[in-house]
Formats: sequence, C-alpha cells, structure tokens
Amino acid sequence: MKTLYIVRHAKSGWEHGVKTDFDRTLSKRGMRTAPLMASVLKEKKVMPDLVISSPANRAITTAKLFCEVLNYPDNLIQQKFELYEGETGVLLDTIREIPDSCRTAMIFGHNPCLLEFANLFPGKKVDSFAPCGIVRIDLDVRFWKESAYSKGKTICYEMPEKHTYPVLNPVPPSDREP
Repeated sequence: MKTLYIVRHAKSGWEHGVKTDFDRTLSKRGMRTAPLMASVLKEKKVMPDLVISSPANRAITTAKLFCEVLNYPDNLIQQKFELYEGETGVLLDTIREIPDSCRTAMIFGHNPCLLEFANLFPGKKVDSFAPCGIVRIDLDVRFWKESAYSKGKTICYEMPEKHTYPVLNPVPPSDREP
C-alpha cells in the first residue's frame, strides 16, 4: 500500500509587481493557511518520505511551509517543471517514478490538473479543489510504477475552510480576499 497526498498551492495573488503567472506569490491568507493545513496533517501523524513540487513560486512556497511544519528538510523537495504545465498523465508518470522505498509521497501543484486527477480515482469525489486543499489517495500497489487509476482510491479531501474559518483562525475583515 502506498499513500499519496496531492496539495493545491495556497491562495496566491499578483502583489508586488509580479509580471508572470509562474512568479505569483502567496497572499497573506495563503501564508496563514499553508502552515495551518500542514498542522492538520501533522495531527494525523502524516510524514512524507518524499515531497515533489511544481517550481512555480506559489507551489514551492506552499511546499516549503508544509515541510517546515512536518519537519521535512525543504532542501530535499524535488521540483518538476512538468507539474506546472498541469496534465494528469504527467502527474501519473511522476508518481510512477517515485522510489519504492517511499511509502508516503506528497505532491504540490495546480488546478485544474489536481482536481481532474483526484476525480479519476474511484472513491470520494472532489467538487472543487480549494487553494491549499489536500486530497489523500491510497494506492493498492507494492511498487509506485504499478500506479493506475483502477488501483487507487480517493480517501478524503481537506479544505482550509473546514479548519480555519471562523473557529481556529478567523480572518480579520481587512485581510479578506475575494
């Protein structure tokens, strides 16, 4: 059994004169929700053996914030440009390349690819993949290269709103973003 967590980058924006989509930064809200969602995984005793991220600024920043909370060395994050381009087939190929010594992997990327990918597996359906949302997929395989949609199951979907608003971390009206 292998476990995969796919994480959409946290809320981003076009602040500070950013000129390209690739360079977009996390918003204030994104900077708050990423560590909080990582804490949700930490409470469930999730510890990745491998972290892979799109190199886009908003994705790699989200990955680093998660790694800080999960005590995973951020210098070990593998960056894969193809995850920025966002095709489900590329994502499946990336998973098939994970070393078999890893039991739990975490991939940080973008919509709509992550939403489409999560819904290709049987199990829980994800209607909307919120920024900093997390999907857990269990794969009934011994080797990652055996990964296939028919051998996996979407187990759960966690979204920031379930954990942050308004109970744990209310957003002041001045910080609310559309």
